[in-house]
Amino acid sequence: MDKEVAPAVLAVINEKRLSGDKRTPVEIIAKMGVFDARDKASDLAWLATGDNIIVTIWAELVSVGEGGRWFLLESLDPLHRIGGGERTDLRIQRTKDRIQLIKRALDADQPLRAVLQTNRVAIADIETDKAARMSVRVPDDEPWHVAVWSPEQRHVVLVRGPRGWVPNEAEVQAARGRAGIVDAAPDAPAIEVGGGGDLHSAALDHLTRHFAGYGYKTELLEAPNPGYEAEVRDKKGKTLLKLVVKGTATGATGYALTAAQRAFARRDPQWRLAVVSDVGSPAAQHKLYNGADMDKAPGLAPELG
Repeated sequence: MDKEVAPAVLAVINEKRLSGDKRTPVEIIAKMGVFDARDKASDLAWLATGDNIIVTIWAELVSVGEGGRWFLLESLDPLHRIGGGERTDLRIQRTKDRIQLIKRALDADQPLRAVLQTNRVAIADIETDKAARMSVRVPDDEPWHVAVWSPEQRHVVLVRGPRGWVPNEAEVQAARGRAGIVDAAPDAPAIEVGGGGDLHSAALDHLTRHFAGYGYKTELLEAPNPGYEAEVRDKKGKTLLKLVVKGTATGATGYALTAAQRAFARRDPQWRLAVVSDVGSPAAQHKLYNGADMDKAPGLAPELG
């Protein structure tokens, strides 16, 4: 709601709203390069044309730090909503998609484009109030960027404007309270899984859940096969893909294929190398490589001999 928005932020939104052309929220993101904008209007972030990443910036959560710098601190936990309680499956997926795109911008060291948005209900109720609706959405002329990515603290900080500035500890703590992020217990694990975790099991779990969304079943082979380790099958039991599964995370990004796996990949069109990056984190995502493209997979050790 407007009364929750910092005056400096609200002034910019009102100026944009009153001086800009009269575009709908859908038309705004379509103009920014979002394909199928009408179907994706309720998403929380978008990959637009030119590989531009656009994120929604909830004005109610924007803090104004030293020197008038704006920043948004948000949770890396996709399961729990602002104000507490579990999210719906749809909101969890949209939040995970947003986190993945923010992580993609971080890894590529690229800026974020933003739409500034206010809501008709209190921000703490935005995910539970049936009357919750977007109030105003305007494109922001200033770029944003990922200034802090902290799995240990379970938050990410997005900053508006030039790089080189980050909020101080007092500003961060105030923003955590504003965003409803509770401090993790001292012995709680970080959101991301490092090199010490079971990357393979977590990667397989990620793929199992992904293919289940299409009605497919992912199963490890009961009997070992030198060429692959898991199959994706349709509802009738027909094999669609034969997978070698690899997981990567911070501190554990390299892996290799056996000679038998490489040989099998070259002769079977159903073979895929399934690489899940950022395993165990909300930013986890995967990519499949066939036999012709497997050596393009990041982190794959070159073939010996």
